[in-house]
Amino acid sequence: MSEAFDLQSTVVHLGRGSTAVPVGDADWSQEWLERYAETFATDGDDGRMVCVFPQPSTWTTWERHPAGEELVVLLSGRIDVIQEIDGAYRTVELRPGEAMINPRGVWHTADVHEPGEGLFVTPGRGTEHRPR
Repeated sequence: MSEAFDLQSTVVHLGRGSTAVPVGDADWSQEWLERYAETFATDGDDGRMVCVFPQPSTWTTWERHPAGEELVVLLSGRIDVIQEIDGAYRTVELRPGEAMINPRGVWHTADVHEPGEGLFVTPGRGTEHRPR
């Protein structure tokens, strides 16, 4: 039997065999991320993390996902996602209800023009960050 939950504080892990496992208390600390990675290590690059993130301000870091492509759906607000591809920058403007895909291994960041929320389906394994 299913119960409702908040995707801002609960991550859903999509795994092999079409599984969907809610993981509560997502505080995004290094300890939480390590525990998450250990729990779902057997899914390898096939695992996906689904969550809603507030987008209150322009990102201060770049990130990339070497395990696969990331789906980004803007639920509210207005943002520009900036991708760095072969040393050139590509900007994708997103409005509520619009979606885009960050390709495998492509560095990306976001400029927030109007705060809102985004839904992310992310191949979390091996995600890297660098300062902006």
